[in-house]
Amino acid sequence: MIVGEQKPLAEIKEIVGPYRKLLILGCGTCVKTCFAGGEDEVATLASALRLIFKKEGQNIKIEEFTIERQCENEFIQEASEAIGRNDSVLSLACGAGVQAIARRFAKIPVLPGVNTTFIGVLESQGVFTEECSGCGNCELAIFGGVCPITRCSKKLLNGPCGGSRHGICEVSPDTECAWQLIIERLEALGQVHNLRCYISPKDWSSSNSGGPRRLVREDHII
Repeated sequence: MIVGEQKPLAEIKEIVGPYRKLLILGCGTCVKTCFAGGEDEVATLASALRLIFKKEGQNIKIEEFTIERQCENEFIQEASEAIGRNDSVLSLACGAGVQAIARRFAKIPVLPGVNTTFIGVLESQGVFTEECSGCGNCELAIFGGVCPITRCSKKLLNGPCGGSRHGICEVSPDTECAWQLIIERLEALGQVHNLRCYISPKDWSSSNSGGPRRLVREDHII
């Protein structure tokens, strides 16, 4: 899932300050799971902003609304009336959601309330770990399901460096050595022979180095 964190309240206050009618629009999927932009976070943020603006004597009307996903037009349509009633939208979705709303409502400012951080997993309650860089050419079959592009601090593709000790990366004592994990996983799978394969330098043309990417599924186009 996409992991993000809500922007600091002071930054959000500055962003929305010029507008008199504000819709705080939540997203009920990824950012809800990481406690950044679901219905609960919308309510909490709205209450905090109302208190701040009331204390400062500013008359700013704040409306709350949450849809399932801000990155899909089907769900965006559900928020169209609420968006139309306001002169600005504070989106608590990821960057893709913010841009999807802005594209649909060209004459209404759509403001980001969340910093999108990475594609990751819920490791334990309240702990999210980056697992994927979205490089566009997945080689996880070779590496036993552990991505060296994302999880190795040096993005090494043909074995570990000389800096790890006892399974810990030299870059940070809080970071496991990705190659230790890869080797252990391949041993468990009986696929240690994968380590004999030479992996060519990464071709980054499939990543966003070549500009925004697009996926077209002809079998789903109507």
